[in-house]
Formats: sequence, C-alpha cells, structure tokens
Amino acid sequence: MTGTEQSGDRASGAGPLLLGVRHHGPGSARAVRAALATARPRVVLIEGPPEADALIPLAADEDMRPPVALLAHAVDEPGRSAFWPLAEFSPEWVAIRWALDHDVPARFIDLPATHTLAWERAEPGEPPAGGDGESDSDAADRAVAPVDARIDPLGVLAEAAGYDDPERWWEDVVEHRGVGEGDPIAPFAGLEEAMGALRETYGSGGHDRDLVREAYMRLQVRAAQREFGDGVAVVCGAWHVPALRQKSAVAADRALLKGLPKVKADMTWVPWTYGRLSRRSGYGAGIDSPGWYGHLFGAPDRPVERWLTKVAGLLRDEDRLVSSAHVIEAVRLAETLAAMRGRPLPGLSETTDAVRAVMCEGSDVPLALVHDRLVVGDVLGEVPQAAPAVPLQRDLDRIRRRLRLKPEALERELELDLRKDTDAERSRLLHRLRLLGVGWGEPVASRGSTGTFRETWRLRWEPELSVRVAEAGVWGTTVLGAATAKAEADAVSALGLADVTALAERCLLAELPDALPVVMRVLADRAALDADVGHLAQALPALVRTLRYGDVRGTDTGALTEVAAGLAERIFVGLPPACAALDADAAEEMRRHVDAVHGAVGLLGDAVGSAHGATGDGEAASASAPAHGDLRERWCGVLRVLSGRDTVPGVVRGRAVRLLLDEGELAQDEAARLMGLVLSPGTPPGDAAAWIEGFVGGGSGGGMLLVHDERLLGLVDAWLTGVPAEAFTDVLPLLRRTFSAYEPGVRRTLGELVRRGPGQRGSGAAAGSGIPGFAADLDSERADAVLPVVRLLLGLDGDAESADDNDLVGVA
Repeated sequence: MTGTEQSGDRASGAGPLLLGVRHHGPGSARAVRAALATARPRVVLIEGPPEADALIPLAADEDMRPPVALLAHAVDEPGRSAFWPLAEFSPEWVAIRWALDHDVPARFIDLPATHTLAWERAEPGEPPAGGDGESDSDAADRAVAPVDARIDPLGVLAEAAGYDDPERWWEDVVEHRGVGEGDPIAPFAGLEEAMGALRETYGSGGHDRDLVREAYMRLQVRAAQREFGDGVAVVCGAWHVPALRQKSAVAADRALLKGLPKVKADMTWVPWTYGRLSRRSGYGAGIDSPGWYGHLFGAPDRPVERWLTKVAGLLRDEDRLVSSAHVIEAVRLAETLAAMRGRPLPGLSETTDAVRAVMCEGSDVPLALVHDRLVVGDVLGEVPQAAPAVPLQRDLDRIRRRLRLKPEALERELELDLRKDTDAERSRLLHRLRLLGVGWGEPVASRGSTGTFRETWRLRWEPELSVRVAEAGVWGTTVLGAATAKAEADAVSALGLADVTALAERCLLAELPDALPVVMRVLADRAALDADVGHLAQALPALVRTLRYGDVRGTDTGALTEVAAGLAERIFVGLPPACAALDADAAEEMRRHVDAVHGAVGLLGDAVGSAHGATGDGEAASASAPAHGDLRERWCGVLRVLSGRDTVPGVVRGRAVRLLLDEGELAQDEAARLMGLVLSPGTPPGDAAAWIEGFVGGGSGGGMLLVHDERLLGLVDAWLTGVPAEAFTDVLPLLRRTFSAYEPGVRRTLGELVRRGPGQRGSGAAAGSGIPGFAADLDSERADAVLPVVRLLLGLDGDAESADDNDLVGVA
C-alpha cells in the first residue's frame, strides 16, 4: 500500500473523505484543491446552508467575482439575517469552483438557515449564526455559552506548540509548508488527529449548538453515501471533523433536530468586502489580513518578493521615494528576521517590520496606508444580475447603472452640480435611500461653494446595506414608491414637531411630490397644537432651509412658506415670556434657539419677499403672510425686548444685543453703553460673564469684534481686572469657554492689544475720531485698493470699465 493510500485511510477510513479546513485560510484552500484533484470524488459536500444549493451554479458566472457572501434573511422580518462570506482563498469557494469545473454535484450540508434565523439571540446586536468558519460555531453559541467558556481551537494548539500568536502558528504550520510532499491528504489527517484530541478533552468546547449542526451534517453525509457510495468528499471546519467521523445512530441525530424553531427564509448572493472579512465582530469573518491571505493564495511563486513589490508600488503612487534597492533590502531584512525568529519563511510580521524599517523610515504613518490598502485591502466583490433579489434591489440596480454610480468598498467623495440632470437624479436617489435607511452616501459640507446648487456626498458601500434594502422592500417595489410610503408613515408616527419639519426637508431633497402634501398636513396640525416655544424654534430652521431648494429643484414651496411664516409669528409672541427665569443650561439652549431663529428669519424674509413679488398682488399676499420687511422688523423688535429685560438670562440678553448690532439696528455707541451698564460694579460677576459670553461667544465672530472695536475690548478688560478675587474662580469657566472658541490668531491679537495697555492698542488715532485706531470717515483710498480683488471674486473682470465702483464698495 502506498503512502497516499495509507493517509487516505487515516483521513477517510471506510467512510467519506473528510477535509477539515480553516475557513478563509489560503493554505487550506490550496490543500483542498490538491486533495479533490487526487481523490476525484463523485459529490462534494460543503459546510453551509442547504437553501443555497440552487445558487451554486451562479459561482461559475463570469460576472461573479469574490469576495461574495450568501445572504439569508427571514421573509417576514428581513432585518433578521445571516451572512456566509466567501473569498477566492476560502476552501469552500475553491471546493465549489472545483465541483463546477469538473461537473461534479456540490451541496451544502450545514443546518438550514430556516432554523438558524429562528434561534433567539440572547445578546442583542450580535449577528445570527453566520459563515465565519471556525467562528461559525462561535456566532451560533454566543447565546448559550459565556465567552470564557468557549475555546479557540487554533489558540489551544498554538499554545501547546509554544506560540503566543495563533496566526503565526498557523502560518508556520500550514501556510508555509505547502500541501504535503506527494500526499495531498496527509495535512488533513494530521489536523483531524489534533482536533480529535481537542474534542476528547474539551467536548463541544462551549459551542453547544454545534452538536445540533453536526447531527444534521451527519444525516446529510449518510444520504450522500447512499446515493453516491464511497465517492463523497466533505469540506468543513476542522473542528467538526471528529464529530462527523464518530459513529452515531440515525435516531439519535434526528432526536437532536426535533422541534427546532423555523422561519421562512430567502437566500441570495451579495457582494462582500475584504474590510468586512477582517472584522471580528458584526458580520466580519474574524481574520486580520484578508489582503495578505489573498496574495498568498494567488502568488504563483516568491510570495515575499511579490508582496514587497506591491508595497513599493503603492508607496510610489503616494509620492514616496521607494526604489528597487529598497525592495531588495526589504526582502533581505524580512528573510533575516524570519531566520532569527526560527520561522520557515517570512510571514506578515516580518514583511511589515521590513517595510517599516526600509521603505517607511521607521514611520507608522505610511505603514497604516499599507495596512489599509494591502494587508486588509479595499476589494469589493460582484454578483451577476441573475442572482435572486427583492424587487426594490432590482430597481436600485437599474437606477444606479443608468446613473453610473458603482458601489465601492473604498470611501470616496462625489461632487454633484444640481443644475445638471444626471447629478440632480443622483442626489434624489441618495436622499431617497437615506430616507429608507440605506446609508450608501452621507452628505458632507461642500468645498468651494455653499450654494444650494451643489452637494458633496461621501460614498461607501457596506455589505449589510443589502439587508437594509431587503428591509426597505416592505415599503414598495421601487425606490420612489418605497421612499414615498416610508415618508408618509414617518410623518404620521413622528413624535415631535422638529421631526416633522426635518422630514419635510428630506422629502423636498428627495423630490417626493406625493408624500409632501401628507407631511405638510401633519406639520400644520402639529404646529397648531404645539405651544412650546423651544419646539417651535427647533422646527423653524429646518423648515426654512427647505425653502432654499425650491429654485434649484423646481419645487413649489408656497405651502411651506405659509407654514414657516405662521411658526415665526408664534415664536415672536412666545419667545420673551419663555426666556424668563431660566437656569444656566436652559439659558444656553435658548441662546442657541435665538441664533437659529435669527438665521431662519433672514432666509424666510427673502422667501416671503420673493413669494410676494411672484404674486403681483401685494394685498393678496399680505393677507396670507407678513411682508418681507415687516417680518425682519418684528424680529428685531423681539430682540430689543430681550436685550432690555432684566428677567432674561445674561447670555440671551448679550446675544440679542450682538444680533441687533450685526443687523445695523443698534449703533455701536449704544452697544458700548449697554455693555458698560452690564459690566458695572453693581452687576454680579456671574451675570456679567454670561452677558459677555452671549455677546462675543458662541462662534459668532465676537473675537474679531473685540479686535476692531477697542472700546468694547477696553470695557471687557476693565471689568475683568476689577472682578473680586473670591468671584474670579466662578466666572473663569464661562470666560474660558468664550475665549477658547476664538481662532489662535484672534487670541494672539487680543493678547497683544491687552499687553500694550489703554491708549497704546491702536495703530494710531485719526484726526477727529477720538478713538485709537478708528477714523471718523471712510478712507476711500484704502477702500479702492480692494476693488480689483472684489471684481475678481464677483467675476466682473470683463466688465471692469462699466462696473460702478460705488456699487462694488457697497457689495464689499
């Protein structure tokens, strides 16, 4: 008998050929491919949900590119789902492709997903039993065994071999040892013997649900043997091999499966990412370096040299000086480190140390890029269009292909110009998906423009978004229909007025004309019943923001304008009484409301004015909403009331004075007088500090105001130096919070002005001004110096001869 036959007897005995693997292990994948080529089985059984048997032929489709995953979800509850990820270096994927390439039947034999999904989870937030291989059983047993009661088979074997790192032990024993000298079955025989010893010592090892899974697998193996005889090969986690080898009565196995809970489940292929393969929680597969493993599996020879060449190419693309000499030296260093550490070949730790020392000059900054791009990788798989999908997913795929939006695992920014039809459609799609809870894109601040015609999105496709799409399928079969139904339902169930106004804004951005009337009706009803000024102040800014999008998106915002104007009127009436007798936290919150309402009134005034101009009938327009100027005038009246009432907290009074000053409704002399009154010795230091915080704090540009108006700075300086020592520690936190918000340059300038002292702060006093650093009249010569820059900013270079300089000065 040959050595191959002997090892075959050890691995399979008189039964099936059991190939115990480490899931997502390139060494196991190579060994499985060699073993199948040698044994030539008549059927290949694979650990995985049997509902996916019908999906196996799709693995041969030319549009199928791993990493991919089998996704199972409950039909009645799509959020209850499980993934079985597969990469090109996964032994299961290699077994599937070998079977398809050789016209051999392939079947999954693990416990059906209909039972897996029905098992109740004891730990919220954990994924259902999924396809992590060795961690499959971990995921399935989190609910029944504490973490410290479960064992890590590789960790135990590594520790027994004197290793403190299971990954390094696996690399030395499997990845660097080939598939067996002339005997492809031998590695599996040795691994089965090791796992058998562990199972004898630890039993199920805390993975109690494995007993049920293994009973089902034994039944499936027996059924395959009856159909195909001895030509059965089984590819499963090495931990399960001893259980599949043991003799067990059919009745006993069926008894374990009796009475298992069930749910109706659907299954399909979905794209996966290397990033998800690397995560140990959520839907990750629990391996640290999928990019490295993919390289080991795909490299035909000289893996270290090829890897370091990849690293050099990446660093060159990032404009780092890396030459061929660096690669040669890094290879030598990695091999030397491996020899010093007693390893057969350099592993990931040796190559990483060599890259850090030779190519990164000891810096971990470029090394982090190597880790993210190569060690983990940013590969996103693809699945063919023939794969099953819910109707909503079909519609989403059709729209994104038409708009040329390709899902990518690597985060990227997308700039949209809403004046272009394609970009406007992309914006609508992304907004509709966000409303449905499918966070493919996240809006971010645009660089270079704050106009409403431009949007910037940060896009990144995550595998679990496929589950979110399946969940959203309950709202409709198309993206538009589902978003409309979801918006209407959210409006009815919204808890607060601010929630409804935010929803109205999202409906406008997503262009949901059928949902907007329902949302507006709910908004009007809620606004009429809500008497809380804080709620009204929270709702108004979001509602007014939506008015800005009407011109760009071509949406009629007349109804929104009327509701917003009504909200503003109610705020004007209720705000002064609501500001009385507030504690410090409530006062700060009210100050933020005042800021928000102030900005909203400015936008709303413009919108109301535009609406009146469009009607052509001033009397008819004034009957439905206040006039443009009247709205702002009434708001300024409210601010005057707030600034003069002693019962209003200092932070609110100070902010009211500042807003009136900025609007030109309050002269600088009057602002200085009010500050002088507040900072007089009769005012408690705490109240004075709060007033200062409201006037020059909160990110309002107050630092520059103090820089350019030295009268105000002098008042603050004189007050601060006169604060009694016993009160200074009480006002210090407020002052520190106020001045720490200033830019470093502003703080430095203020410090210089204070250091020079009174009368020395300005650059000089102009004749007749009486104020250091300020002139009585505008210096026309200095103002004319900025006109060329203003023309450039406004795009008026070509009209320089005809431009009116006085107009430009007014704009400036």
